[in-house]
Amino acid sequence: MNVIRHVRHTWMLGAMVLVVLSVLPMKNFAQERKVQNRPYIDMRRWHYGFLFGLHMQDLEFTNNGYIHTLEDGADESWFADVAAYNPGFSVGVLGELYLTEHLALRFIPTMHFGDKMVYFHEQISGVMEKQNIKSTYFSVPVNVKYAAQRFNNYRPYVVAGVAPMLDLTVKKQKALLTKRFDLALEMGFGCDFYLPFFKLIPELKFCFGLTDLLVKDRSDLIDKNLLKYTQSLDGASSRMVVLTLYFE
Repeated sequence: MNVIRHVRHTWMLGAMVLVVLSVLPMKNFAQERKVQNRPYIDMRRWHYGFLFGLHMQDLEFTNNGYIHTLEDGADESWFADVAAYNPGFSVGVLGELYLTEHLALRFIPTMHFGDKMVYFHEQISGVMEKQNIKSTYFSVPVNVKYAAQRFNNYRPYVVAGVAPMLDLTVKKQKALLTKRFDLALEMGFGCDFYLPFFKLIPELKFCFGLTDLLVKDRSDLIDKNLLKYTQSLDGASSRMVVLTLYFE
């Protein structure tokens, strides 16, 4: 339900931005149109580019209130969350297939380098532990792009699609262990700016993991005292916000 609610809000936000940006030219019809830069670039069957950007990774945990009993008989109850976000960076390439005047299919192989700081709060004693989960994701998003009518040298759009993701830096022997493979739903919006020699495309995209990343079988652990952190969770799903600049 949380994923559905996030997706609905994201889609509504993107749709509102597209509508606002689309109606702006209507207010400027009285103005003289400018010379269009690269007027036929969007009509090529295939066009390519590269990207770099910033992102923030997150994990959404399902805590279950598990009670862990120590050897001295005392009880512990641990709660996990990601309370702070560290910016990471992304690099990749873009391939876009022209479908219609307003629709295009995009393939975007991308590397995301970042981390997540997970805090474990013991709710009885107030003790806190933390784990830094570093992730290097190789992602291959497939997005459908719907663009508004071009006006002069800008053109707003919305995108939606899915992104298979592979984490190349999963480490064992830690308090939490996450799975290597994830599948994310992506939604976002951006705007094409047509410059004299290339096209610049800023884009904001929201990614919602659809799989449970938590590894519950912790036979890898040598220190069995760390098992309590996994036992206190029923699941974990990924979230990511990506601000990207594309160059075509």
